[in-house]
Amino acid sequence: MRPEVVVVDAPSNLGLRPPKQGSVPGCYKMPWALRNAGLLKAIQASDAGCVVPPRYEPDWDPGHTTRNSRAIADYSLQLASRLHDVLESAKFPVVVGGDCSVLIGAGLALKRRGRYGLVFLDAHSDFRHPENSGRVEAAAGEDLAISLGYGDPRLTNLSGEGPNFLAEDVAVLGVRDFDEHLDELTRLGVVHFTSTQVSQATDQHLRDSLAVVTQRTDGFWVHVDFDVVDSTEMHAADCPEPDGLSFLTLSRLLGGLVKRERCVGIELTIYDPDLDRDGVCATRIVDCLGHAFSS
Repeated sequence: MRPEVVVVDAPSNLGLRPPKQGSVPGCYKMPWALRNAGLLKAIQASDAGCVVPPRYEPDWDPGHTTRNSRAIADYSLQLASRLHDVLESAKFPVVVGGDCSVLIGAGLALKRRGRYGLVFLDAHSDFRHPENSGRVEAAAGEDLAISLGYGDPRLTNLSGEGPNFLAEDVAVLGVRDFDEHLDELTRLGVVHFTSTQVSQATDQHLRDSLAVVTQRTDGFWVHVDFDVVDSTEMHAADCPEPDGLSFLTLSRLLGGLVKRERCVGIELTIYDPDLDRDGVCATRIVDCLGHAFSS
């Protein structure tokens, strides 16, 4: 039997740049918008509360430190503690962000339990770090790098035990063909399949990814950035991209992941209700998840 599904809100926008000077990103409203669209009923989940983030500070001094890094570190520790309790109670957490930096806290919770794999569904590799970029800035574009130990030292080793995931335990799905860090992922041994590849052979790349994230691990986690979906279907993201997956393909992938016994949880990120005034993207997201969890 599948464990009880519970929703944990993680409404953090700490990992994003401000959309314009002096403003704050709207992704922190994602949990409430998806709840209003019927998320809990669609995935038959219970409410496991909210981990409240620190204040977002839009000002930032350029350099090799990440925006809001101290606040992200504190928040990641809080989120990890909450998720540890949920996982210890043998429940299946659905973490509703927020931006992609919530992966840091989720990864830390898993690191404290053992060795876990990661299925990373995202339009971008999120692998910017000081060794490949003139400057780092926003953790939502650096979260995979941070999770593998590359980046702002305030964030890469919160547990004192090294990276949250190992490169050989990660599968990246849906990244766009033009992503600038694909060669580096290849050198590091991070398996990745572009959106073009996944769309053409969805089931094959799902099987290949599952083999990667389960071969040497105690289980695996799923990260979803909704910009993995093509911008014609998903415009309410901070950086929508063309040539992406359809919501139908994403639903098939998620259904094939969350039904696996060794899948221990999932996080949902990068949907901005401020960019979705009529709520059409919220409805599409909830429908996608409803089909995935009922498959």
